[in-house]
Amino acid sequence: MKPRIAMIFTGGTISMRVDPLTGGAIPALSGAEILALVPGIEAIADYDLTDFARWPGPHVTPPRMLDLAHLIQSKLADQTIDGLVITHGTDTLEETAFLLDHLIDSDKPVLLVGAMRNSSELSWDGPANLRAAIRVAADPATRGLGVLVVFNDQIIAAAEATKTHTESTDTFQSRDFGPLGLIDKDRLIVTRRPLHRIHIPTDQLEERVDIIKSYAGADGRFIDHALNDGARGLVIEALGRGNVTVAALPAIQRAIDAGLPVVITSRCPRGRVLDTYGYEGGGRQLTRMGAILGGMLPSHKARLRLMLALGAGWERERIREIFESSTG
Repeated sequence: MKPRIAMIFTGGTISMRVDPLTGGAIPALSGAEILALVPGIEAIADYDLTDFARWPGPHVTPPRMLDLAHLIQSKLADQTIDGLVITHGTDTLEETAFLLDHLIDSDKPVLLVGAMRNSSELSWDGPANLRAAIRVAADPATRGLGVLVVFNDQIIAAAEATKTHTESTDTFQSRDFGPLGLIDKDRLIVTRRPLHRIHIPTDQLEERVDIIKSYAGADGRFIDHALNDGARGLVIEALGRGNVTVAALPAIQRAIDAGLPVVITSRCPRGRVLDTYGYEGGGRQLTRMGAILGGMLPSHKARLRLMLALGAGWERERIREIFESSTG
């Protein structure tokens, strides 16, 4: 028997075509209309279709991601479903994938896929990407890999997937480690498996988590504003190895003293933060102050993990453990 794949359509460029009134691309195609334009998929699997939404990527919020997670969990609980594919706007695809990877506790493959070109363009990459994603979801070799992003014939772990280019079709990359595998002429090749995943069982999100970006000469004004405005957690996108300006230190200390978990990430696109430097504002001082090192996560993913952990009611030291005991 052919595998049965649940297909959830949420919109994004893969569903778009140019609107003659505005002259710009907007979500327009239903799931069935998209699938009708993908050749040969009926030979790969049988399908369960759900039109969840027609959102562009920027319209996908963390609460909407949580609603999507609930639907996915109900689909995966169906014993007749062997895998699941979600179409999604690329602007926030990596964030949804990352959040789902923390919430979904199943060995069944869950994949996110999209397109960089819309269906009005000759170079529309949607059908090829979607066919590859279905092929991956239908293969038993992908069981236990966690939530995946499939794009441009590459298979990327949710924790590592990063949109690196505003338009290129190979935009999604795992910059530090490379893909988990690839699709080569309909053959699936898995070259490695994620060693460490974090599961946070919760139905709640703490949305009051802010990201503060560091830069030359930055002070603590935005940190103080976030604290005074009711933030429950902060992510500091620091410099280099995880260092901040001297002028920002008092505000960071005030946030920590107020009981907020403060997670340090880096604005560098590769590498991890570490308490390497002992000068004033260096990572070693930040850890002594009580800040949490965010590993290899970019700030937008660290924010989602912190939102989930706070939503689950975890205390600061347990939150520290899930950030500092993993590479991603």
